[in-house]
Amino acid sequence: MNPFSSGTRLRDMIRAIRACKTAAEERAVVRKECAAIRASINENDNDYRHRNLAKLMFIHMLGYPTHFGQMECLKLIAAAGFPEKRIGYLGLMLLLDERQEVLMLVTNSLKQDLNHSNQYIVGLALCALGNICSAEMARDLAPEVERLMQFRDPNIRKKAALCSIRIVKKVPDLAENFINPAASLLKEKHHGVLITGIQLCIDLCKVSEEALEYLRKKCTDGLVKTLKDVVNSPYAPEYDVAGITDPFLHIRLLRLLRVLGQGDADASDCMNDILAQVATKTESNKNAGNAILYECVETIMSIEDNGGLRVLAINILGRFLSNRDNNIRYVALNMLMKAMTVDTQAVQRHRATILECVKDSDASIRKRALELVYLLINETNVKPLTKELIDYLEASDEEFKEDLTAKICSIVAKFSPEKIWYIDQMLKVLSEAGNYVKDDVWHALIVVISNASDLHGYTVRALYRAFQTSSEQESLVRVAVWCIGEYGDMLVNNVGMLDIEDPITVTESDAVDVAETAIKRHKSDLTTKAMALISLLKLSSRFPSCSERIKEITVQYRGNLVLELQQRSIEFNSIIAKHPNIRSALVERMPVLDEATFMGRRAGSMPSSVSTSTVSSINLPNGVNKTSAAPLVDLLDLSSDDVPAPSPGGGDFLQDLLGVDVSPSSNQPGTNHAVQNGTDVLLDLLSIGTPPAQNISSTPDIFSSVQDNKTPLAPLDLLLSPSHSTQATPPRDASVIDLLDDFGAKPPVVPENNGSAFPSIVAFESSNLKAVFNFSKTPGNPQTTLIQATFTNLSSDIITDFIFQAAVPKFLQLHLDPASGNTLPANGNGSMTQNLKVTNNQHGKKSLVMRLRIAYKMNNKDILEEGQVNNFPRGL
Repeated sequence: MNPFSSGTRLRDMIRAIRACKTAAEERAVVRKECAAIRASINENDNDYRHRNLAKLMFIHMLGYPTHFGQMECLKLIAAAGFPEKRIGYLGLMLLLDERQEVLMLVTNSLKQDLNHSNQYIVGLALCALGNICSAEMARDLAPEVERLMQFRDPNIRKKAALCSIRIVKKVPDLAENFINPAASLLKEKHHGVLITGIQLCIDLCKVSEEALEYLRKKCTDGLVKTLKDVVNSPYAPEYDVAGITDPFLHIRLLRLLRVLGQGDADASDCMNDILAQVATKTESNKNAGNAILYECVETIMSIEDNGGLRVLAINILGRFLSNRDNNIRYVALNMLMKAMTVDTQAVQRHRATILECVKDSDASIRKRALELVYLLINETNVKPLTKELIDYLEASDEEFKEDLTAKICSIVAKFSPEKIWYIDQMLKVLSEAGNYVKDDVWHALIVVISNASDLHGYTVRALYRAFQTSSEQESLVRVAVWCIGEYGDMLVNNVGMLDIEDPITVTESDAVDVAETAIKRHKSDLTTKAMALISLLKLSSRFPSCSERIKEITVQYRGNLVLELQQRSIEFNSIIAKHPNIRSALVERMPVLDEATFMGRRAGSMPSSVSTSTVSSINLPNGVNKTSAAPLVDLLDLSSDDVPAPSPGGGDFLQDLLGVDVSPSSNQPGTNHAVQNGTDVLLDLLSIGTPPAQNISSTPDIFSSVQDNKTPLAPLDLLLSPSHSTQATPPRDASVIDLLDDFGAKPPVVPENNGSAFPSIVAFESSNLKAVFNFSKTPGNPQTTLIQATFTNLSSDIITDFIFQAAVPKFLQLHLDPASGNTLPANGNGSMTQNLKVTNNQHGKKSLVMRLRIAYKMNNKDILEEGQVNNFPRGL
C-alpha cells in the first residue's frame, strides 16, 4: 500500500461513520478511531502519520475534539517531502488558528519553506500563512512574502499578494513595505495576479493614508487604461463569462477606482469617461452585466460630483427596479436610498416604479420600498403619494399593515398642508387599519381636532359615518366616542356644514347609540369602555331627553367585575340622577389643547424649563424609567417635565377643564409622593389606568355651597371617592353612599393670614430621603417667597452626587441657588440646605404648586425620585 495515498482505512472509517444509525453509534466509532490514532501517535509511527492526520481532519469536521493531533501537523510540516507537507499544512489550517500557542513552533518551518527551491512547497507555505497568520508571524515573515511578490511564477505572486493582505490587516504598520510591490502588480497581464494586486491596493488604502495618496497620483491613469482595455477587449474564452470579459476584474477595478476617486476631484475627472462607457456599453440582460453595472453605479455615487453621470447611474437603478429578479430590485432600492442624499430630483423621476415595489409580493422589497417612498415625499407630492399608500392599505397583507400604517401616519403628520386634509387622511387610516395605529397617533388626532374649531361639526359627522362602517377598528371607536361626547350637539344639529359634505340626519338617540355600541362591543378594551362612559356622561348634559336612557346604560356596570368601570358607573349615575344643577359645569367641552406643545413633546424636541442646581443635566441610568401618564393626562399635556401636574393646591388646569373656581382650603393638605407610588389628580379625576381609592374614610367634603359664590370649592380629585363631611358621621351602607352628598353643606371657614411666620411643611418624604420647606417673605414684596429646603438622609447608607430639581407652572417664576453640598450622611446625622425663590405672578388668585425631582447615588446605584408639593400654606 502506498503510504502517501489516502489509504483504505480512511475510506473505511468514513463508511463506518455514515453507516451509523444513531448519534451514540457514531460517537462509539469516533472514540474507537481516536483511541487507535492516539496509540499510533504514542508509538511514533511515521508510516501512517499522514493517514492518521487525514482521519483527524475528518473527525474535526464532524465536530469532535482533535487537539491531541496538533503536534502531528508540525511533524509532517517538518518532513522533507511534498506529500507530507501538503497533509501537514492542510491539517495546520484546519485544526489550528492564530490563537494557538503551538503556532510559535511552526514559524521557523514556514520561513524555510518560503525560501524553498520547490515552488509548490513555497505555495503551500504561502497558503497556510495567508490563513492562520498572527501578528507575530506577520512581523517575522513579512520580508519573505514581500520578496515573493516579485517571483517568476504568477501563481506564487498571486498567493504572495493574498498573503500580504492578511499581513497588512494584522499589522497595519507594515503597509508601507508593500506599497511599491502592490503598485507593480497593477501592471500585470495575468488576470489572477492583477485581481489580487488590486485587492491588496484596496486594503492598503484603507489602512494607510500614505498608500492612498501614492496610488492616487501614480496609478489612477494606469487603472483607467486597464479598465478601458478590459471593456474593449475582444472575445477571450479563458476569461469570458456570459459574453463579458472577466466581470470579476471589472468589479475589482471599479472598486479601486471608487476608493481613489472618493474625496479627490482630479482623480474623479480622470475616470468619468470610462465610467460612462462602462455604464452604457455593458449589457444588462445577464447577471454578470448587472453586477458590473451595480458596481459602476456605486462608484459613480461615491466619487466627486458629476451631475450627468449621477443621472445616468440613477436611471440604471430605475431599470433594475423593473427586473424580475428580486435580488436586483432589492439592491437597487438600497442604492436609491443612498442616492437620495446626492440627487433627490433624479430619484423622484422613478417615483411610480418605486411605488409599485411597495405592492411587491416579496416582504423585504415591500419594506425597503416603503422606506424609500417615505424619503421621497415632500410638500409638493404628499397628496398623490399618500392617496396611493392609503389605497394599497386595504389590500395589503396583515403583517405589512403595521409598518405601512406607521409610515402613512408619520407622512400625514409631517407634511400635512391643511388640517381638513390631515383629518380626512387620518380617518381613512383609522377606518382601514385602526387596530394597527399606535396610541400617540390618535392622541395627536384628537389634539388637532380640538384646535380646529371650524371643523368640529365636519369632523364629528365624518367620524359618525366612519363608525357605521368600521366599528371594529379600536382607535377609530375611541376617537369617535370622544368627539361625539364633546361635539354631539353639533352632530345632531348639523352645525358647521361644509360645501364638500352631504347632509346627514342624526337624532340624539343615534348619537347615544354610538357610545352604547362602543361600550357593549365584546372586543372593546378598558380604555375604550371608560371613554364611552365619559362620553355618555357628557351626552346626558347635551341631550337631556336621553338622560334616563343613558342612566340605564351606565347603571348596568355598577356590578362590573372591572373596578374601573364599576367606579365610573356609580359616580356618573350619582351625577346624572341627583345633581343635574352642577352636571353642565362638570362636563363642559374640553379647552383647546396646546397643539404645539403636544407635537413638540411627541417629536422629542420640547425644551425643558426645569431649573437645576447644577449646570449639567442628569443622565438617567439604565433601568430607571419615567412613569408614563395615563392617555388622557398625556392628551391634556399635563405630564411633561416642565409643567407640574394639577393639584388641590393649584387648580388652574381643573378650573379650565371643568369651568369652576378651584382654590385650596386650609384644611385640605396636598399629598406629596415619590414617583413609585404617586397618583396624579387628573388620573384620579378621569380614572384611567389607576386603581380606585382605597381609603375613603379620610376623604374630605367635595364641594362647598354653590349658592355662596364667594366661597372657593374644595379639591376635585375626590370625584372618584364617596363624600364625607369634615365632621365625623356614622358610617352608611356603601350601596347608598352618594358621591355629592352634603353638596349644600356649609364650607369650612378658612382663617386669613395674619402676617405671622408661615408654618414649615414636609415637601417630600420617601424611605431614603426627607425634604422640609421653611418659608419667609421679602418685606414690601408679597409676590416673592423665599424657601429654604432642608434635606435629611433617613437611610443607613451615605447619599452622594445629590442633585435637586424643581418645576413650576408658567404663572410662577423659580430661581434655585446652589446647594450647600452634594453628600448627605447616613441616619440623619447632618443635613443639607438649598435656597429657592418663587415669584407668583397671580398672587392671591392661584397658590404655589411645584414638582420635584431628586437624583442621587446610594451604594454606587443611581436613584431617581419624583414628587409633587401641593400643601403650600395659603397666602404664598
